[in-house]
Formats: sequence, structure tokens, C-alpha cells
Amino acid sequence: MRARPPTRVIPVGSGSFALHAEKITDFAYRAVHETAVKAKELIAAHYGRGPRLSYWEGCSTGGRQGLMSAQRFPEDFDGIIAGAPANNQIVLCAWRMRLLMTALKSPAHALSPEKLKLLNDAVLDKCDANDGVADRLLEDPRDCQFDPAVVKCAGPDTANCLTVQQLETVNAAYTDIRKSTGELYYPRLPAGGELGWRVPAGATEPGGTDIDMFRFVANQNAAWDWRAFDLEKDIERALLRGREIHAVNPDLAKFKARGGKLLIYHGWSDGGSGGAISAFNTISYYESVLKQMGPKQGEWLRLFMVPGMAHCGGGTGPNQFNALAALERWREKGEAPKSITAARVNERGRLDLTRPLCPYPQRAVYKGSGSINDASNFECAVKGR
Repeated sequence: MRARPPTRVIPVGSGSFALHAEKITDFAYRAVHETAVKAKELIAAHYGRGPRLSYWEGCSTGGRQGLMSAQRFPEDFDGIIAGAPANNQIVLCAWRMRLLMTALKSPAHALSPEKLKLLNDAVLDKCDANDGVADRLLEDPRDCQFDPAVVKCAGPDTANCLTVQQLETVNAAYTDIRKSTGELYYPRLPAGGELGWRVPAGATEPGGTDIDMFRFVANQNAAWDWRAFDLEKDIERALLRGREIHAVNPDLAKFKARGGKLLIYHGWSDGGSGGAISAFNTISYYESVLKQMGPKQGEWLRLFMVPGMAHCGGGTGPNQFNALAALERWREKGEAPKSITAARVNERGRLDLTRPLCPYPQRAVYKGSGSINDASNFECAVKGR
């Protein structure tokens, strides 16, 4: 009798649903759209009329779903909040695969929390004052020109330096992924968010979402070996079966024409793997809309970048703010948000910092006097003005 091959156990919550093409469509856009349609029908049946206005608020995959709704079904929502959107999820997963495959080359490539703090301290020591305020936050990390080689070990590994192997992982995080032609697939992480990177010691394979994108969407094989990952080939395989997951269409003219308002936000310190998304990617999508529809779209579209905030919250910066209230005033009263006040609550539960979030490309600029922890002492302005 021939022995049976071992059965692979697929964990609950895996991407195995993607073996079914219709379920990819559900994940991509149909589930949210059908839910919105049926919800309006239920409201109309119960109250005798449908909702006056409908809003969507989501972050990460929820941010992607918000952008997808504006692109495919502009009539579903009158206002949309899209936080840290995973709007081109296939290439995002490929970027994280590349990072984690570097981190998993050997135990020596992993970065402990202590090493990440060492790196983050070096970044802030060099760049913190670039925005005019010494607060251990980077208002715009693009102003930071940081070379991680400054913390390279001159000899054996110690607590105060990074080894060659650790720097290889760091440089993977700071590097775009591109086609062989040079065309950008997905952008690097900004400097300043190193405390949130998820490249821990002890991991044995890339994170579930990332590996499942190529296991089930690209290769349709539960036994696919992640060590065989080929950047270009596996991205193309995944796009062949799952391109509809991407919410990258910059033409939002129909959403705009209906009076829709789109508020996008992203934390500058969103980083690492397992869900985190490069803030540069969100800026690229926002700029693609302006390129498609013209440079002046502020009456219905605004982007807010959040210094120090990690993925959909957390981090070391002001990470609590009421985007929904801003959206409601915008859609219902015509008051476009000139800024949104964000707060940071410390470990003891006390508010210790407020800061205005500004419509991109503006940023919060210190007026020159008063507490740097008080939002009233900042104004929104474009760099250099």
C-alpha cells in the first residue's frame, strides 16, 4: 500500500478563498457594493424612505474598499474616508515578501525591538530638527537624508550597532521594488517609522496575507513554497487572476459629479510587514488623481499625512482624530477641512500633544512661540512659505 502524502492544514482566515474566482470578485469589490445596496433597501423598507446620505470609513483593506467604491460605484457613498489604503495589494504583498525573505535569510538578519530603536534613534538624531521642532517626530520624512551605514558595527555585533546582515534587512525596507525595466512596482518605507517594522527574530515564513497572495491567487497551490518566489513572474501571475483587487483608477469624475467627498489619510510611520503600507504609495495615488483630473481638486478631495502615526493608529505621533466629523461638515455644510486636530494620549491615558493635520502638500509649521505640544501654535503651510 502506498503511503498517503501529508495533508496540509489550511488555517482559518487564510487566503484559500482565492482558489475560487467568484470569491476574489467578492473580496475585491462586490461584497461592499452589495451590502451597501441591500442596506439602503432595508432602511427604505423600515422607514419608508432611503438614507439621506451614506458614508464609508475604513482603514487598510477598508481604505482600499473606500477607494474602490469611489472608482467603481460612485453612487454608493456620499462621503468616503480612506485610511492607509492597500489599494494595489498585489504589489504591496510582493514588496513585503521581498523584505521578509531578506529578514528570513538567517537568524542574523532579524531585527530585534532593541535594534529597531537604535536605528530609529539614529534617524531622529539626524533629522528631527529638519521641520523646525525638536519633538522626535518627522513632519515630512522626505526631508530626511539618512544613511543606515552610520550605525554599522566596526567589529563584532553589540547592542550599539547593526551587523552587515541586519543592515541588509534595513536596506531592503528602504528600497523600492521595480521591474527589470526600472518601472516602479511599489515604493520603499519612509525614514522614521522603524519602531513599527515587523521583522522579528523567530519567524519561519512571511506573513499570512503576503504569502497567501502568491500561494492562492498567483499559483493556486496550497503547497506552494515561498522560497521559490520570483518577483516579476509571481506578480504577473497574481495580476492575471486578481487584478480586480487593485483600486488604482485615478478617474473619480463620476464620484465628484455626484457631490462626493473623499478624505484620505496616512501615517508617515506606517511601516514593516503584516499589514503595514508605505505612505509614499498613498501620495502616489493622490497625485495620480490630480494628474488625471487637474491640479485643483481640493473642493472634494483632500489627503492628510500624520507624523509619527503607525498603521491605522498607534505610533509615537498624534494618532487620534475625528475624520468622520470633518467629513460630515464637509459634505453637509460645505466646510472643507482646512486642518484636523489630532491628539496623542500617553501611556497613563493623558493627552500630552495636539497637532494640526494639514491638507497635503501643506504641513504643520511651528509659529515660533508657545508650547510645541499645542496645536494652536502651529499653522498649515506649504514647505518654503
